Amino acid sequence: MAQDRERDEAQNVALCASLSVRWVQGFPRQNVHFVNDSTICYPCGNFVIFINIETKKKTVLQCMNGIVGVVATNVPYEVVAFSDRRLRPLIYIYNFPGLTRRTKLKGNVLLDYTLLSFSYCGTYLASYSSLPEFELALWNWESGVILCKKSQPGIDVSQMTFNPMNRHQLCLSSPSAVTVWTIERSNQEHYLKAKSVKLPMEDGSFCNETDVVFPQSLPKDPIYGPVLPVSAIAGLVGEEAETFRPKDGLYALLHPTMHCWTPTSDLYVGCEEGHLLMISGENLKVTVLNKIEDGPPRVGRNFVSPVTMAYQKGGVLASGIDGFVYSFLIKDTNYKVEDFLEVEGPVEHLMFSPSYRMLLIQTDKGSIYIYTFDEEPTFEKLLAACDGKFQATDFITPGNEYCMTLTQSGEVCVWGIEDGACVSRIYLNIPATVLACSPSSLSAAVGTEDGFVHFLDIQDVESPHSVHTAYLSESPVQHLLYDQRGMYLLVGTSEGHVFVINAKPSSLFQILGFIEVGKGILQISTVSPLETDVVEVMVLSPLPETGRTRLEIFTLPKILPQVSASFADERGRLRDAFIHKFVYEIEHALSSAVLNFQSNRIYGFCNQVPYICSYLLPEKEHSGICILKSYQKVQSKQYGPGMLSLSPHGLWLITIAKCGILCIRDIHTLETFVQCRSHSHQGHGIQSVRISMDGQSILVNGKDDSTLVNLRWRQFGGNLANEILEYSQQLSTYLKNTMDEENDYLSVAKKDSLDLGSEPEHAAIKNEVKLFSNKRKEIKRGIKALAKTILDMMEENEAVDNIAKLEQQEFGLDLEELERLHDESEEEVAKIRKDAEMQNLAKRYLAELIKEECWNSMAVKGRALKCFHIPCVVENFPMKERTDEELKELKRVVQQKKIEAECLKLQKEIVEVQSAITLVKKHHEEEDEEEEEDGTTKDTNLPNYLLGSLSTDFRVHTSLLSSQLELHSREEKINQIILLKDIIYKVKTAFNSEFDAAYKQKEIEIARVKENNVRIQEIVLDLELEESIWQPEFEDCEKPERTLIVESTEITAQRHINPWQKAKTELLVTREMERLLLSRGPNTRRRALMDMMGGVLEVKKEDILRMVIPQPAFMSKPDALWSEEERKQFKAYEKKVKELNEERDKYRKSLETEMKKLQNSIQESTQNFDEHLKRLFERRVRAEMVVSQEELKINNLVFSLMLDEEISSREAFLNNYLARKQEEKSQTTEAIRKSREDLDMYKEHYDNLLAEDKVLDRSFKKEFSEIPSHQVDILYKLFKRRPRIHKQKVHSDTTSLVPFGERPGSGKLNKDAFAQLMKAMDDLDSINNMPEGLDPSVWEHFCMTRRAKVENEQKVKQKAAGLIEMVAFLQRRTEDDEKVQHEIEKVFHELILLQEDKVKFQLNLTIQILLKQGQVELENFQLLLDYSDAILINKNIIEDLNSVIRTQGQKKVASMMESKEIHKGIFQIEWEHKKMEMEMEDLNQKAWDIQMLFFSRDRQKYLNEPNYETLIAIQIGIMEQTIAVLDKTHKKNVENCKKLLKKLRRCSNQKDVANYTLSCNLREELVAVSERKDICNAVGSTLTCEKIAKERYENMMQHQKLTKISKEQAEQISILQAEVERLRMKTFPALVQM
Repeated sequence: MAQDRERDEAQNVALCASLSVRWVQGFPRQNVHFVNDSTICYPCGNFVIFINIETKKKTVLQCMNGIVGVVATNVPYEVVAFSDRRLRPLIYIYNFPGLTRRTKLKGNVLLDYTLLSFSYCGTYLASYSSLPEFELALWNWESGVILCKKSQPGIDVSQMTFNPMNRHQLCLSSPSAVTVWTIERSNQEHYLKAKSVKLPMEDGSFCNETDVVFPQSLPKDPIYGPVLPVSAIAGLVGEEAETFRPKDGLYALLHPTMHCWTPTSDLYVGCEEGHLLMISGENLKVTVLNKIEDGPPRVGRNFVSPVTMAYQKGGVLASGIDGFVYSFLIKDTNYKVEDFLEVEGPVEHLMFSPSYRMLLIQTDKGSIYIYTFDEEPTFEKLLAACDGKFQATDFITPGNEYCMTLTQSGEVCVWGIEDGACVSRIYLNIPATVLACSPSSLSAAVGTEDGFVHFLDIQDVESPHSVHTAYLSESPVQHLLYDQRGMYLLVGTSEGHVFVINAKPSSLFQILGFIEVGKGILQISTVSPLETDVVEVMVLSPLPETGRTRLEIFTLPKILPQVSASFADERGRLRDAFIHKFVYEIEHALSSAVLNFQSNRIYGFCNQVPYICSYLLPEKEHSGICILKSYQKVQSKQYGPGMLSLSPHGLWLITIAKCGILCIRDIHTLETFVQCRSHSHQGHGIQSVRISMDGQSILVNGKDDSTLVNLRWRQFGGNLANEILEYSQQLSTYLKNTMDEENDYLSVAKKDSLDLGSEPEHAAIKNEVKLFSNKRKEIKRGIKALAKTILDMMEENEAVDNIAKLEQQEFGLDLEELERLHDESEEEVAKIRKDAEMQNLAKRYLAELIKEECWNSMAVKGRALKCFHIPCVVENFPMKERTDEELKELKRVVQQKKIEAECLKLQKEIVEVQSAITLVKKHHEEEDEEEEEDGTTKDTNLPNYLLGSLSTDFRVHTSLLSSQLELHSREEKINQIILLKDIIYKVKTAFNSEFDAAYKQKEIEIARVKENNVRIQEIVLDLELEESIWQPEFEDCEKPERTLIVESTEITAQRHINPWQKAKTELLVTREMERLLLSRGPNTRRRALMDMMGGVLEVKKEDILRMVIPQPAFMSKPDALWSEEERKQFKAYEKKVKELNEERDKYRKSLETEMKKLQNSIQESTQNFDEHLKRLFERRVRAEMVVSQEELKINNLVFSLMLDEEISSREAFLNNYLARKQEEKSQTTEAIRKSREDLDMYKEHYDNLLAEDKVLDRSFKKEFSEIPSHQVDILYKLFKRRPRIHKQKVHSDTTSLVPFGERPGSGKLNKDAFAQLMKAMDDLDSINNMPEGLDPSVWEHFCMTRRAKVENEQKVKQKAAGLIEMVAFLQRRTEDDEKVQHEIEKVFHELILLQEDKVKFQLNLTIQILLKQGQVELENFQLLLDYSDAILINKNIIEDLNSVIRTQGQKKVASMMESKEIHKGIFQIEWEHKKMEMEMEDLNQKAWDIQMLFFSRDRQKYLNEPNYETLIAIQIGIMEQTIAVLDKTHKKNVENCKKLLKKLRRCSNQKDVANYTLSCNLREELVAVSERKDICNAVGSTLTCEKIAKERYENMMQHQKLTKISKEQAEQISILQAEVERLRMKTFPALVQM
C-alpha cells in the first residue's frame, strides 16, 4: 500500500522536482555476502549496499516497501534476494550488476523472514520465517512458486545452508538442535524430509536414550502388574507422549553455534561449550573431535566457542570473541588449533570468495577486512565502521563538498558529498549528543552528556582537531543551533536552560548568558534575516501536566556581545525585558515547531494527530501567557511524531516523521511538492535532516537503522532552484569577509578551556565575599571550636570499649556525608527491620498453618497418657472431622451395598422357588438348601485371615465389604476403599472412646490422690516428718493445649514497663491496701481471743501434739525449798504430763496408721490404673495393627487403580498413535499411488519421445531417397556425427584453492551446455562442411533434420534423468510405506500384549491374608519363589476334600469287611440252593399244568373285579387324557418343526450366499491353480511325478504296517474277549434247564 501511495504521489508531482539517492552510508548488522568474486553486499536500512572490492565503489539498491530484512546471494546466477519487513513480507530477486528486478516471491508469512539461502546449483531458494509460522519453504525463484513447505512450531533457526555438493540437502541449526532436510523430487512434486541429529551431552559423551513409544528394556514385574513407560505413568495420551522425558531424564546437551559443509557432504559443527563435532552426511552419526594441545596455553584468550566458521582444505577457519582467527587442522578425529590472523575486534562472520582467493572477515561493529591468498598474502580494511550509530549530522559550510557525522561515543567523521567517502576521523572519547557546523567559520560544535561543548577546527578536513571547550552545566546538552548568519550558538540543556554563545572564534566562543525556559526542550528555531540586526529565537517545550505546548520567543540583538554585561545579571541570566521574551501556549501537544522568516507565523507538527498547523503571532505586545489558535491546518500523510525545519531561504518547509518519509512543502500553501522515502517505520523513522546552503544536497539520518542517506535533486529547476540559489549567493557574499577573518583567527588560535565563569560573574562573587566577610569569620571561629570538640570526642571514643566505640567516619563534619551515612543507616535499619518483620510474618504464617492443620482442624486432638509408676505411654488417634462430601459418598456406598445384598437375596429366593418345582427328589433338595445356607453364612461371615485384618476385634461390622477375590472393577475398588476408610475411622473412634475413659479415670485418680495428699500433708505436719509427698500431675504431652499458651512463668526476660504503667500499678496497690484496712475495722475481739484462748474457741484433737502443760512457778526454785502444797502440785503436774504423753503416743500411732493406709490406697489405685493402661497399650498396638492392615489394603487398591489408569492411558496413547500412523499410512499410500501414476505417465512420454527419436533415425534414408546412395551414406555419417564441446580449462591454482572442486550440474549449466552444443552445430551446418556435388537445398534440409535429431536426443537425456529420479522417489515412498506398516503392526502387537497384561492384572488380584506365626514350617527353608503356575484356593475346600477322602476310605473298609462276611455265608447258601432247586422243579411242574388250562385275563378280571364298569370308565378317562396330552404335544412339536424349518431356510439362504461367494472365489482359485499347474508342469513335472510316486510308496508301506498292527490287535482282542467270557461264566452260576 505504501508503494502504491508513493506511486500515486509521484504521478502528481511528475511535472515538478524529484529526489534521488546519491549515496548511502551505513555499516552491516547482518552477514556480508559475495555476489561475485569481486563484489560484496549487505543490507543497511532501506537499502542493499554493493561494494566493489577492487575499486571500493558503492552501488545502492533501495527497497521501496520499507527496511530490508534478510539477504542472500547466488554466485552462479549473480542474483540477490532480500525480504522486506512489513506485514505479509515479500522476497525480491534482483539481477546484478543491472539491479533490475527479476521476480517477486509472495508467500503466506505474516510477520518476517529470518533466513534466506540459495542452493549453489539449481534454482532452489530456501526461506525460514519466525513467529508465528516457523515455516521452512522451498522456492523455485525463477518461476516464483513455492515447491513445498514444512512448519516447525516454536523452533527458531539461527543458520540455514545448502550442501554445496548436493542441492537436495539442507542443514538448519539452532542453539538447541541440528536438523538435516532432504529434498525429494518426483517430476514437479517436491517433498521435504527432516532428520534430527542426536547431539552429545555437555561433556561430550552420549546418553543412551530408550525408545519412549516402544521401550524394549522395561523389567517385568509378575506381582505388581506390568511396568509401563514414563509417559503412561504421567497420563499423557497425545503427541506429547512421544517426546516426553521426566525431569530426572533430561540431560544438558551441547548448544550448536555455527556449522559448515565439507566436500564429502559431512558437517562440522561448533558448539558453545567449545567442542567441535563432525556429523556424517549419510547416517548423521556424530563424532566429537579431540583437541590436540601441542604448545603452551594462550594467555589472555577468551576463545571458548566458534562464533563463525568457514571450511578450507584440511580443516576450518574459526573465530571467537577474542579478535583472533584460528585455523583448525583436522585429521581423522583429532584437530589442532593454530593462530591464523589477528583482527582489531571480535569477529562475527567469515566467508571465502567463490574462487577462494579472498577471505572476508566481518567484525561485530561492522568493519570488513579482506585477506588475499597470494604469493605474498595481503590484509586490508575494506570498510571501516563507525563506533555506534549516527547521533547527528550537518554540512560543512557552504555544504557542497563535505559533511560531518557524530556517534554517541564521540567519533566525528568527515564525508565527501559526491562519493560518500570517509575523509577523516577524530575521536573525542566522550559521550556526545549533538553536532552543529558554524555558517560563519570553518568550525563545528559538539555537545556532550557532561554539559560540555567542544569546538572543532575543520579548516583542514583531513585533520580536524579540537580548539576550545566550554563547560555550561551539569545537565546534558540536547540542542545545538547556529543562527542563519552564524552570529550566535544556542545551546539547550535538559534542565531548561538555553545558553547563548558567541559563535565567532575571535571572541574565544564567549558565553554571553543563558535564558531559563521550560524543561525538556523539544526544538529551538532561529530567524536571522540578512537585512535585520536581530536574531529571533523560538523555544518549544512541553507541558505534560496540562497536555499543552509552550512557545517562548525572544530576540538577540547583533550588539549583544558588546552589551552582554548590561543584558545579564550577576549569574549570567539574560533579563527578559532586554531580550523581549514573550510566552505563548497552544492548547494541544506539538512535537515540533518553527518560526517563519517574517517572524509572524509559527508552523507546528501535531503530536497525536497527523496535522501540520500554522499559528499567527499577535502584532501587539503582551504580558503573561498568550494562547494561540490554529490559523491553517493541513492533514499530513506522514504518521508518528514528526519534526519540522526550514530551508536556508525560508520558503520550504521540510517535514520528517516516524514513517520514514521526507516531505518538502511550500511554506505558504503547505502543499507537498516533493517527497522521498529514505527510511521506514521499522527503524523508527528519521532522526534528523539537514539541507545544504544551496539546497542541492539533503542529509537524512535514520533513528535506529544506523543509515545516513544523501539525497540529490533529480529534476530541479525553475523558480525552485532560482530562489534558493539566489539566497545562497547573497548569504555567501554576506558571510565571505566574516568567514575569512574568523578562519584566519581560528588557524592561529590555541586550544583553551573555558567554563561558565566570566568577568561579570567573578565581580559578583567578589562583592558577595566582601559583603559577608564578618559572617564568614564568625562561622570559621565556630568551625574551629567544633573541630576541637570533635577531637576531644574522638579521644574519648578511643578509650571506651569496642562495643561502644564509634567508627571514624561518624565524626565527619560534612553534613551531606553525615546525612548520607544517616540515610544509609536508616535504610539498612529499615531493610533489616523489614526483613525481620517478613521473617516473623512468614514464621507466624507457617505456625498458623501448622496449628490449623494439626490442631484446629482436629475433631479429636492428639494427646498421650502416661502411667504413674512405669515408663509406659499410650497415645490416642488424632482425627479430623469427616467432610460432608465424604459422608455423602459413604452413605451412597452403604446404600448401594444394601441394595446389592437385597437383590442377591431375592435372586436366591427365585432360584429356590424354581428348584422346588423341578422333579428332583425331596431329600436332595433339602441337602442343596442346607449347602446353600452354609455357603451363605460362609460368604457373609468370612474369617479374619480372608478379610486380611483384625477389624472385627473392635466390633466393627465388615458385612458390607466385598470379598478380596471379587474386586475386579474400578467402581468396586473405589467403594471398597471408602468402606475401608470408614472401618479405620470406626476403629480409631472405638479406641479413642476407650482412651477417653482412661483419661477421665486418670483425672479421677489424680483428684483422689490430691484429696488424700491433703490429709497426708496434715499428718506430716502434725508428726513433724521430713518425708516428701508424691503428687502426680499431667505432663505437657497429656495436655498439649498448654503448649499453645505462654504462661507468665515461662518468660525469663524482664518485662518492660513504661513509667505511666508503673505509676498506675502503684496507685492501684495503694487503693487496694486502703480498701482492706477499711474492710477489717476494729480488731478488739480478735486480740482478746488470742490473749485468752490462743486464738481458738475449742481445742481440737489435732492440737494434742502441740499442747504443752505449763510448769508451776515454784519449779524454778530448788527441790528443798518446795512446800507440801507445792509438792502436791508437782505430782499433779507430772501426772498430767504423763497422761498427755500417753495421749500423744496413742494419737501419733493412729496418725501413722492412717497415713500408711492412705499411702497404700494411693499405691493400689495408681497400680491398678497402670495395669489398666498396660492393657490399653496392648489395645493400642492392636488398633495400630488393624489400621495398618486396612491402610495396606487401601494402598494396594489405590496402586491397582493407578495401574489401571496407567494402562488405560497407555492404551489410549497407542490407539491415538495407531490412528496417526494409519492416517500417515493413507498418506503414504496416496503418495505411492500418485507417484506411480506420474511415473507411468512420464514413462509413456519418455517412450513416445524415444520412439520419435528412433523414427527420426529410421526415416533418414527415406527422406533422402531422391539423392544418390553414396551421398546418402555420406550424409548418414554426418547425421551421426556430433560436435565436441570443449570444456573451459580451470586454472590449476584455482582448482587447488577451491576445496569443493567441480560441483554437480544444474539447470543453468545444462542450458549453457545445450547453447554451446547448438553453437557447435552452427559450425557443422556451415556450407564449408557440405559434401561435394550436393544440392544446397538438400544440405539445408539435412541440417534442419540433424538439428531436430540433436534437440530430440537432448530431450531424451533430460527425460531419462527425470525418469531415474522418479523411480528413486517411488522407491523411497515405498520404503516409507513399509516402515509405516511395520510401525502399525508393531502398535497392534503392543496393543495385544497390553490387553493381555490388562486382563491378567484384572484377574490376578493382590489380596491380603493373615497368617499365624509357626503355623507352617518347612525343612531347610526350601521356599518356592516362583508362583507362576500356582493358584489360590480356600482352605475349606481342602478340608472338605480331606473329609470326603476319609469317608470314602471308611466306606471301603466297611465294604471289605462285608465282603468277608459274605464269603463265609456262601457255603451256607449252597446247600439251601440245592434244596430250592428241588422245590423249584416241583413247582415248575405244577405251573406247567396250570398253564395248560385256557382262561383269558379279561375273563379273570371280569370274574375277580366287583366294579367292572367303573374300571372301564376309569380306563376310558385315562385314555382320553392321554390322547389330549398327545395332541397338545403334537401341536407343540409341529410349531417347533415350523420354527426349525424357518431357521433352516434362513441358514440355507445364508449358505447359498456363502456358496455363491465361495464359488466365485473357487473360480478364481481354479484359475490360479491352473496357472500354477501349468507353471508346475512346465518347470518340474518330472520332479513332481517322482515326489508323488515316493509319497504313494510311503503311504502303501504305512498302510501295510497299520494293517498288520490291526490284525495283531484284533487277535489280542479276541483272546481277551474269550478270557473275559470265561471269567464271567465262572463267576455267575449256570441255571440248567431241568
